[in-house]
Amino acid sequence: MTAVTSASGDVMARLRAARGFVFDMDGTLALGDRVNHGLTPLPGAIEMLQWLQERELPYVVFTNGTNRTPQQFAKVLRDAGLDVSDARMMTPASSAVVIFRRRGYQRVMVLGGEGLTEPLRAAGVEVVPPVEAAPDSRPSEAPKGVDAVFVGWFREFTMSHLEAACQAVWDGAALCSASETPYFAAAGGRALGTSRAISAMIRSITGCRLTVTGKPSLTALRSAAARLSLPTRDLVVVGDDPLLEVPMAHRGHSLAVAVQTGLSGPDAYDHLPPDQRPHLHLRGVDELLSLCQKL
Repeated sequence: MTAVTSASGDVMARLRAARGFVFDMDGTLALGDRVNHGLTPLPGAIEMLQWLQERELPYVVFTNGTNRTPQQFAKVLRDAGLDVSDARMMTPASSAVVIFRRRGYQRVMVLGGEGLTEPLRAAGVEVVPPVEAAPDSRPSEAPKGVDAVFVGWFREFTMSHLEAACQAVWDGAALCSASETPYFAAAGGRALGTSRAISAMIRSITGCRLTVTGKPSLTALRSAAARLSLPTRDLVVVGDDPLLEVPMAHRGHSLAVAVQTGLSGPDAYDHLPPDQRPHLHLRGVDELLSLCQKL
């Protein structure tokens, strides 16, 4: 499916009238290894962002990755040639801050690194580390008074962390996950995430409910829209993952644009009903740029 065959007049009118853009990172603007090292811009990505800046059209880059802070991700992208300022970079920790403030969470146990902890601390949230088990292997004791357990990129996860997280949930803490997608696009194929696997273990043991702070949650999209000072319906959401960007765009009545440079191929959405498919299914952001220039 190409832009020519998939774009109706209504879709093109919405693209022309768009007031802001939300881009995925891995598989949409760039590709790197399994820990986002060695990022290489995808065709048209640098030019797409330059075109938007020249026309003063705002955008954010929203990645579900949490192995870095938003500022660190922005620097990695700039080092790769993509002109993304710190303020234009968002992660599930960015939207988690919005959720935690709204719910009044003040103490959060974090299963992850500084990519999660630093944005929370900057927002005034007290970060509580999971307690390691005692040397004699007695069960861990979770800190008391924890409002939530927040799970992200955490390859150092152990049984001690599992015990602490489950105990916190049993004591009344909510469970939040940065991302529930099983994998993300990396050079050479798929790379497994950690949030889904860890939160699945906690849910299996405790039977608790789960809040997803990153894509495809509507909260994530609303957080991006708030960053741009725009309503979600005026946004174009661009991504490569059929489980993330397109569903999120539909939830917020945004224009959904899928690209084939990451996880989705030409037939990735054929099994879905029309109202769940992308409004535009393109080869990559280079083709999106071409459309925008023609409009």
